[in-house]
Amino acid sequence: MYFLLLLVALILDALLGEPDWAWNRIPHPVVLIGRAIGIAEKNCNRGENRKAKGILVTAGVVVAALIIGSLISALPDFGLLELLGAAILLSYGSLVEHVTAVADGLRTNLSEGKREVAKIVGRDVEPMEQADVARAAMESAAENFSDGVVAPAFWFVLFGLPGILVYKAVNTADSMIGYRNQRYGEFGMAAARLDDALNWIPARLTSLLIATANNSWRGFGVIRRDAALHRSPNAGWPEAALAVALDVALSGPRKYDGIETDFPYVNEGGRKELSAGDIDDALIALRRSWIGLCIVCILLFVLF
Repeated sequence: MYFLLLLVALILDALLGEPDWAWNRIPHPVVLIGRAIGIAEKNCNRGENRKAKGILVTAGVVVAALIIGSLISALPDFGLLELLGAAILLSYGSLVEHVTAVADGLRTNLSEGKREVAKIVGRDVEPMEQADVARAAMESAAENFSDGVVAPAFWFVLFGLPGILVYKAVNTADSMIGYRNQRYGEFGMAAARLDDALNWIPARLTSLLIATANNSWRGFGVIRRDAALHRSPNAGWPEAALAVALDVALSGPRKYDGIETDFPYVNEGGRKELSAGDIDDALIALRRSWIGLCIVCILLFVLF
């Protein structure tokens, strides 16, 4: 049943995205999760034993999501709430909206492009040129297609609403406290490691999906090689797959908090001079991949 529910949820998410008329009135579930994590971080991330406290907070988030998801799933509603929950927790629609805004902004002028890309990436945007803005948007699109679409779909198929809710809770915790810095290095370690584990299979499935949907199989050796160059154990797979599909170079040097980093490129031989049109091409490639995911759901529903 989950294959059919997922298919409908994917379509609802793509059509509706994150409508303001709903989330301006009631908080999005991810916002509620974030608030809970923020309160826990404020009260627990201090003093000694921060690593142990972080493990307990992460475990608490997982258990709470599991209980809530299980209680909702047990309601006799013929799967309606699970369907709505999955549609709400998938984020293909919002991905397209935010990345399109970067392309439109960049077409207006560089400053508008920077303003829009600052909403979806954490790096310094002030020193960016046109190619940097486009590259950042494309990287964000690839990564978010993996952890905002494929990964939650994967865990929903395996474990229903409890699975997707646990995944989103851990992913939210990682985005808030999973940083390797002085403040979060110990406290957020458990969330970061668990997020890496939950994304390990979906990230690789995403690269297969992008390569298949965009007929770039012959470059899979490059994808496998360059994914290992990425600072993340998972993000390099969808980024490298998109880079090969479009024959562009992604990742590479950038600045965080004024500090220049010397990250290697993925698909370094690809084109580096990028523009708003390349962001459009990236969205088209991911649309093909989204359609491919829908086709997989149909095939699995028919077979199983």
